[in-house]
Amino acid sequence: MTAPETAPTGPDLTQLGIELVHRHRLTAPEQGLQEWHIRILDGEHEVGTLRAARCQHYGAGNLAERMTDHGGLCAIAAAALFTPDGDLTPELEDAVEQAGNFLVLDQLNVSAPFDDQTVVTAVIAETIARLADTYYAVVLPTAHLDADHTTRLLAQAATDLAADPFTHDLQIIDTCLAAPEDAAAHAHDRFLSHAQHPTWHLDENDERPWPHEDEAAWSDEQADCVLSARTTAVLRLAAEELSTLAWQEVTALGDTPLPRGASGVFGRLPPLTLRRNGQWRRQMARTFDDLAADLQTPGTAWPQPRCIGEEMALHLIIDRARSITTSRPNAVHALVADLPPHHADYDWANCSGGLFKDHDVLMLFDARLDGLEDPDSDIRQALGLVNLAADAWFEPFDPQYARDLDRGYRL
Repeated sequence: MTAPETAPTGPDLTQLGIELVHRHRLTAPEQGLQEWHIRILDGEHEVGTLRAARCQHYGAGNLAERMTDHGGLCAIAAAALFTPDGDLTPELEDAVEQAGNFLVLDQLNVSAPFDDQTVVTAVIAETIARLADTYYAVVLPTAHLDADHTTRLLAQAATDLAADPFTHDLQIIDTCLAAPEDAAAHAHDRFLSHAQHPTWHLDENDERPWPHEDEAAWSDEQADCVLSARTTAVLRLAAEELSTLAWQEVTALGDTPLPRGASGVFGRLPPLTLRRNGQWRRQMARTFDDLAADLQTPGTAWPQPRCIGEEMALHLIIDRARSITTSRPNAVHALVADLPPHHADYDWANCSGGLFKDHDVLMLFDARLDGLEDPDSDIRQALGLVNLAADAWFEPFDPQYARDLDRGYRL
């Protein structure tokens, strides 16, 4: 795989951040609508702004009127989200899992050279993370032919973050679903790659900092790819830490079912796994050991998950590696001090795109697709999905490349 051609150096994004500003007068109850101003800052210098309206239906009997008075996209949203009597429309209740709380984002202003789609999408993702929880419908505009540049940036950010079209004017991100969370992590990775490697050129339809190869030859090409030494080291650390935690939970949990929303390694798995027994959990814990072993030698071929369980484990490993590089810089520095730097160090977006043939297993987090693992599911049959049922997670994709059945368990 050849290195990308050098493109003109982009802006320095390493000091870019956001500041959320909200004022509330004690003599003026907000009655369900809060206005927030988001400042986009390059160090201490303001380079852009964004307006956010945080709207809670249960907090005001007249939310539709307040949103209308607020103007802008809020007024457009009020007409689409509420009936003339102030109730939520049937279309809204069909479109989102938990209708009632809204975050409306509009009035973006950002100066060049920061009026970049990667930057704007990251700003929107971070704003949503700060102002919404898992029970919000985030409302953003669509892009019309006559839309201005900033509206188009907002509209594309919505699409990047897994929004669904709602009306001609509106898109909605349902934060109850798994897809927006995964999309936000991907947007964050792309921003970090852009900030750390400003000379990389990304085609607007390309998610990796080098040209896509033919999908039909995916497996052969993947075998020729290598991870950088530092990336391999952090992935291995993440795999080893998750393995240790998983085996601790195997001992503590036994056959005990887990409730939805449980913490820990097994609590982060899709809901269909929460009632699996201790033996199933031992097999899942072993997937982290197997992948950690694949990552023992820096610069070796990229590890290829050999079953659905390993695919899920690798998603968790990449997510933990991302967290390690973000929140534990001293540990990373000590870990990689003797390893050579590389232009692709810590490119977690590329890991997510290059280590998997597909991301079908992540569909199991989508509440709208409950029952997808059922062999008789119409969606599963239409998409040709395999091995999604929890009992099939450890069946090898290809018996020729199956793990050694006699390799045993850590415990």
